[in-house]
Amino acid sequence: MNYETLIRERYSVRDYKETPIEEEKLAEILEAGRIAPTAGNRQPQRIYVLKSPEALAKIREITPCAFNAPVVLMFGYNADEQWTNPQEEGICAGQQDASIVATHIMLEAWNLGIGSCWVNRFPNTETAKAFNLPENEKLVLLMPLGYPSDKAAPGPKHPIRKEMKETVKEL
Repeated sequence: MNYETLIRERYSVRDYKETPIEEEKLAEILEAGRIAPTAGNRQPQRIYVLKSPEALAKIREITPCAFNAPVVLMFGYNADEQWTNPQEEGICAGQQDASIVATHIMLEAWNLGIGSCWVNRFPNTETAKAFNLPENEKLVLLMPLGYPSDKAAPGPKHPIRKEMKETVKEL
């Protein structure tokens, strides 16, 4: 699939088949995240792969947005490893880095016929505690992954895009 088709056809999948993701495809998806750019090449991202029945049951108790996917990825970053801006205190790149990695993964998954959904609706701190993550690791998003069910379809807001002049400004 060419890139233009990929970015235009991809949508957030919220209904999945029970079909497991093949290990080789999951490895390809995770590799796309591994090679994603990060600030200063610090690579502070952390990706937790939830696929055991116990891990999936736990995340499904925490959020309604796991959508019964056969795999849920938890994306975060190590706050001690993230790049920090030497010109302005408090400006750090961990959240951005995790988001860049997640975007690479989301697009590679679709390229392989696997759907995903970017999820922010979960209690980040409670989730980190439930999975016993280190204190210095901050969760950013969840991403259910799986083969779209026959009922899966783009949401009604999917095709709605603002005009370019509303979001792009020349200075």
